[in-house]
Amino acid sequence: MTYHNSNPSPEIVQRRERVFLVLAGLFLGTLAMLNILGISRFIKLFTLNFDGTGDIVFAVAVGVLPYPLTFLATDLISELYGRRRANFVVFVGLILNLWVLFIIWLGGVMPGFETMTVAGDIVRDSAGRLPIFYEIRALTFGAVTASMLAYLAAQFVDVYMFHFWKKLTHGKHLWLRNNGSTMVSQLVDTVAVILVTHYYAKALPVDSAKPIFNQLLIFIVSGYTFKLFAALLDTGPFYLGVHYLSRYLQIDPMADLDME
Repeated sequence: MTYHNSNPSPEIVQRRERVFLVLAGLFLGTLAMLNILGISRFIKLFTLNFDGTGDIVFAVAVGVLPYPLTFLATDLISELYGRRRANFVVFVGLILNLWVLFIIWLGGVMPGFETMTVAGDIVRDSAGRLPIFYEIRALTFGAVTASMLAYLAAQFVDVYMFHFWKKLTHGKHLWLRNNGSTMVSQLVDTVAVILVTHYYAKALPVDSAKPIFNQLLIFIVSGYTFKLFAALLDTGPFYLGVHYLSRYLQIDPMADLDME
């Protein structure tokens, strides 16, 4: 296979841009979806029963389900297009987060058809709940704030660690930089999301009668275990993606080329 990294034909340039657009779109679309779903519901993964200490429930937010896909997308971009383009997509993701936040805020401040009190507050229903949009708005604010802080830290760590392992191993051991970068970045992301979601958004289903540290630790372990398992599963798709896309795009990943 002859790679044309320096002077690719127009057809190859078009292929590269199309694949980049698909990977970036997959990353950004998934990011927007998980920010809306966010912490609207928590899913029980499994429950462990310990005599004398009660049940320990391992659960994750519904927004976590598609999140590992974002790391697969940035790893493929890092491998095929280089660190600079991967960081650019991460930065665009931050702008997307701010855009989602702005639209959700704007939709809440503009006049609607809700029943208002004399003081200007929205009337709650008999169950004490706000209209559905405002429930989503409150959860989205919490989720986006948590995800923005965690996202920036985790994604930049992922890109940095990916290229750190790539340089350290001289381009060998693809599985190491894929899993190694994702494992570290997912830990950063999980800790940040849980802490911000609890202390800022107040949205974790915690029991105030029990020690908070233990409960937060269980949420961190639950989220990280899920993400770690998903990261290990994406090793196969990552290998296949690099193998076939590098040939299709005529890119030599060893060249560590940043395409403009």
